[in-house]
Amino acid sequence: MRLYNTLTKRKEEFVPIEEGKVRMYVCGPTVYNFIHIGNARPMIVFDTARRYMEYKGYEVNFVSNFTDVDDKIIKKSIEEGIPAEEVSERFIKECKKDMADMNVRPATTHPQATKEIQGMLDMIQTLMDKGYAYNVNGTVYFRTRKFEEYGKLSHKNLDDLRSGERALLVTGEDQKEDPLDFVLWKPKKEGEPAWESAWSDGRPGWHIECSVMSKKYLGDEIDIHAGGEDLIFPHHENEIAQSECANGKIFAKYWLHNAFLNIDNRKMSKSLGNFFTVREIGEKYDLQILRFFMLSAHYRSPLNFSQEIMEASKNALERIVTCADSLKRIADAAANADLTAEESAKLTEMAAFRNKFEEAMDDDLNTADAIAAVFELVKFANTEAVSGCSKAFAEAVRKEIIELCDILGLIAEKKEEVLDADIEALIQERTAAKKAKNFARADEIRAQLLEMGIVLKDTREGVVWTRA
Repeated sequence: MRLYNTLTKRKEEFVPIEEGKVRMYVCGPTVYNFIHIGNARPMIVFDTARRYMEYKGYEVNFVSNFTDVDDKIIKKSIEEGIPAEEVSERFIKECKKDMADMNVRPATTHPQATKEIQGMLDMIQTLMDKGYAYNVNGTVYFRTRKFEEYGKLSHKNLDDLRSGERALLVTGEDQKEDPLDFVLWKPKKEGEPAWESAWSDGRPGWHIECSVMSKKYLGDEIDIHAGGEDLIFPHHENEIAQSECANGKIFAKYWLHNAFLNIDNRKMSKSLGNFFTVREIGEKYDLQILRFFMLSAHYRSPLNFSQEIMEASKNALERIVTCADSLKRIADAAANADLTAEESAKLTEMAAFRNKFEEAMDDDLNTADAIAAVFELVKFANTEAVSGCSKAFAEAVRKEIIELCDILGLIAEKKEEVLDADIEALIQERTAAKKAKNFARADEIRAQLLEMGIVLKDTREGVVWTRA
C-alpha cells in the first residue's frame, strides 16, 4: 500500500513501525455544537482507511480525540448559563450519534482533553526542563526557533513566516521572546474552567492536547497522523515540534490530510448561509448517501457539495442496493442450489473486480476508483446473475458486493421498509408522551423514527412526517 505523505510530498510504501500493527491518530472535533459536514469528511475518509487496513490484516489502534475545552465551548456555556463541561458532554453524545449514523466506527479510544490535563502538565514541564519552553507571568510559550526542523511538515521557512507572512504567524504578544512562539499553557480568565499548575491556574493550549493524548494511547512514535489540510499549519506543525522535543523521537512516520469541502463551489461559512450540520443533512438524506458522496472523490481532492450531487449520489448508491436486493430474490427463487461449471468459471472471472478494488485502495486510498470497481461488479451481476442461475452463484455475487461495500463502510443490504401503520403508532405514542409531559420519551421516539428514515415536523395542524 502506498500513501501520500504530506511530510515528504510524495507517495511512499506503507511500512508500519511494528509488523502487523498500525498506530493511527486522527484529530477530532471541538465539541461546542453539532458537527458540520466539513467535520464529516475526515471522519469518513480515515474511518475508511482504518477499515481497509483491517481488511489487509493489520491490527489498528485508532485514536481520535474530542477537544472539550476551548474558547467556543466557553462562549456557548456563558450564552446558555451552564458549565462548559455540560456543553461538551452534550455535543460529544450528539457527535457519536452522527458518527454512528454515518457508519463511522467508534475509535479504539476517544480521549477528552479535560481528562488528560496531568499528562499535559508533565510534557510542558519536560519542555521547560529541556529549555524548549519558558514562563512569562503564568503563560508558558514554546521556543519555536529552538526546534531546528520547525516548518518541515508545512514546508514553510521560519524567516519567511516572520518577515513576509504575518497572516501565518502564531498569535503573538509583546511578552513573547519571538512572535512565532506559541502557547502551551495560559492563565484563566474570569468564568473560565481552570486547572492548577506550577505557572498559573489556567488551561492548556490547543496543540499540546493532541501531543499528549497521542503519546498516552499510542506511544512516543506513531505510524499515521491524519486530519484536514487546514490543520497542517500551525496545529500539526506545532504537534511535531512539541512531541519531538519532549520525547526525543520522530513523532509520526506518515502524515495524511484530506482536502477542503466546498458548498456550491464556495467555502462553507455561516455568513454565506451555506453552513450545514450532519444532523441537518440527515433530515433530508440517509447518511449513507453522505458517506457515498464523501468517498466518490479522492480524499486529497477538493470536494464540492450540492443538492444535485447529493441526488446523484443517492441514485448511484440505490443502484448498488437494488442490485444486492435483486440477487437475494434471485437466490431465494433459484431451483438449483449448486454451481455449474460455467458459473464457476464466471466466479473466477469476477475476482478481477476485487483486484481492481484493492489496486485502487492500495494507491493512496483511491476510493473513487474503488467505487468504480464496485459498479463494474454491479454491471457483471446484472448481466450474469439472472433468473435461472444457481442459488450458490447469486449468493456468491451478492456476498462479493456486500463485502467490498463494507470495506468502504457502505451498507449494500436494503433496509426493511417501515410500514405507515407502524409510523403512525409511534407518532401517536409520542403525542401522548408530550401530553403527559414525558418529554424524554417523546424525544426518544423522534430519534427512533429518524433512525428509521422518518422525519417529523410539528405544525399547527399536527405532526407531518416524510421519508428521508
